[in-house]
Amino acid sequence: MRLTIPEQEIMQPGHLACQGCGGSLAMRYALKVFGKDAILTLPACCWSVIDGPFPYTAVGVPLFHTAFETAAIMASGIKAGLDIQGKTSTNVIAWAGDGGTFDIGMAALSGSAERNDDILYICYDNEAYMNTGIQRSSATPHGAWTTTTPVKHYKRGRKKNIVEIMVAHRVPYTATASVGYPEDFIKKLKKAKETRGFKFLHVLAPCPTGWKSDPKYTVKLAKLAVQTNVFPIYEVEDGIRYRQTIRVKERKPITEYFKYQGRFKHLKEEEVEFIQKRVDEDYEILLRKLS
Repeated sequence: MRLTIPEQEIMQPGHLACQGCGGSLAMRYALKVFGKDAILTLPACCWSVIDGPFPYTAVGVPLFHTAFETAAIMASGIKAGLDIQGKTSTNVIAWAGDGGTFDIGMAALSGSAERNDDILYICYDNEAYMNTGIQRSSATPHGAWTTTTPVKHYKRGRKKNIVEIMVAHRVPYTATASVGYPEDFIKKLKKAKETRGFKFLHVLAPCPTGWKSDPKYTVKLAKLAVQTNVFPIYEVEDGIRYRQTIRVKERKPITEYFKYQGRFKHLKEEEVEFIQKRVDEDYEILLRKLS
């Protein structure tokens, strides 16, 4: 495969991310594509800490910290202001975790998508409210331990399907990506940069602290999520045309993904089998949509 990752580094060293943070890796890749001519909006999330205390910042581009629920609408407002000034080349990116996207930021996100505002929304998904103490979000997968879903009362129920919600808005571009597959992620960032209208990227970003995993396994877990079909990698254009961009030739069992994470350690064999069955069912549904 020909390498497509730009060499330039916009993100600065000295940030406050935990060791092995998938969210910091995702930001580094995104800024490589968008360069200096970009503006970020950031609600409460791990990145509002990672960036560093004012006046220090690690992102290297203008950044607006916003209220938890307003990342999308703040980005839409900034983009409208830039357009009035004739500064149409600047990319405005709303950057939020799963809590600020799946839950608290959903109303503003849906509004921006419905209006087809010309912004990119990137959700880096670490599957819980990690920066406030690892509380359950609607992105937390079935079976996972969190501090609000302890082992005797672990999270039950499917993870909210945020991609299908965005696809239902019929926005120009929606895609999933993983920090374990940076070449694919970079290509999607470039495609989003060239597409006018609303774009949504859902990026899986493992969190060693919340997933109770060794930091050295962050990229391995990001890959295994894809190789087990827990997190399929695909894109959807105009809410209609589905295309799988990373094809898994031989699916690995979900036990391979779970064994590196302490948050699933409490599950019994029959519970793991139940989750495996559900993952397989969900993937079969996706396969029917792929062109």
